[in-house]
Parts: sequence; C-alpha cells; structure tokens
Amino acid sequence: MSALSPIDTLISALAQAHLQPGAFNQYAPGHPDNAIRRANLGLYLRAMQRRKPTVLLLLEAPGYRGCRLTGLPVTSRRILLEGCKALDMFGREAGFRDVGDAGFERVYGEQSATIVWGALAEMRALPLIWNAFPFHPHKAGNPLSNRKPRAAELALGAEYTRRLLTIWTFAQIIAVGNVAHELLRRQGVACHKVRHPANGGKNDFVAGLRALLTVA
Repeated sequence: MSALSPIDTLISALAQAHLQPGAFNQYAPGHPDNAIRRANLGLYLRAMQRRKPTVLLLLEAPGYRGCRLTGLPVTSRRILLEGCKALDMFGREAGFRDVGDAGFERVYGEQSATIVWGALAEMRALPLIWNAFPFHPHKAGNPLSNRKPRAAELALGAEYTRRLLTIWTFAQIIAVGNVAHELLRRQGVACHKVRHPANGGKNDFVAGLRALLTVA
C-alpha cells in the first residue's frame, strides 16, 4: 500500500478532529456531504500544488454560507459551481461538486467569498487560502450562524496551520483580520495584516491586499 501524500494526510487529520459542541467538522466521516467536501478540498489543494503559490492568505474560520458547505476556505457554492474564470479555478467542469445539506438549500452566495475572489480575480493573483480555525464555529443550536472561534479552537487550528506550512513554503503570508494575525503571531510566523472584508471592511481589505500583492 502506497503512503498517503502530504495533502491526503492533512485532509485525513482534519476529518479525524474531535470538536467541542458549537463547532461543525465539515470533513468528518459518516456523512455523504462531508465526503464531497473532502474531495473538493483535495481538488483545490492539488490544483494549488500545481500552481505553486508564493502567498498564503489566512482568514478566521469557515462561515455557514461558504466553507461550511463547500469544504473550501472562503468559497461559496456560487464560486464553487460557477468558477472563478479569471483565475481558471473551480467550476463543475473542473470536478467540484455541490452538496445537499438539509436546511441550507437556499444558501448559495457569501459576501466575504464574493469580495475575496473578486479582488483576487481583478489582481490576477492566486494565493493559497486557509482558515485559522478550519471548522465551522456556530452559535449554540443554530448551524446557520457564525461566531468567533474560542481560544481552544484556535489552538487546535494552529496545529493544522503548522501542517500546511510543512507542505508549502511561502514568500509572503497575509493575515486577514485580528484572529488570523494573532494565531500567526503566537506561532512566531512573520506576516502582514489586512482588514477582514466583513462588516464594512471591503474597501480596506481590497486596498491592503492590492498594496501587498503588487510588491509580492
């Protein structure tokens, strides 16, 4: 039997993570949609491996309108299925698949995903995107909600960020928002910081990203 690739090993580790109540593991075994999300993540990471990204963009955590459904950091169903044509990423024709989670049928787009991928498409830039806490933190009893990751959750997320940094070597690491910046700071990882695009942060996010990627 051949050994698992580093990417497959990372996805397997994500699938096996045990979380406290109030967080959803969208990669865990035992749910058919999670198998689709694991496959989507594998397609994305292998595509990025071929593209050899030099920049890491680290965000906070999956939202219920994005990565919670697709398995891809800051990627909504709209972007997953329709693709980001300017960057030749995603789309049904590339093998990415939709999910059918009950209760999420009307969830299709996500504001942060639209802003991030729109900005990257305009700049023709393709960093690797990841989350400080790679699972979906939600309010108690309400899976269609988001919340800030807790300290213990970020400690767990740091383990997966370290794994990621053993697979790729980046010339530039950009933290999007305070949560991602604090995680990298605690790990002693040198990085730049831009504002998160949510809650009115679009213009500052785009301006900060453009300034950094122009010199990358």
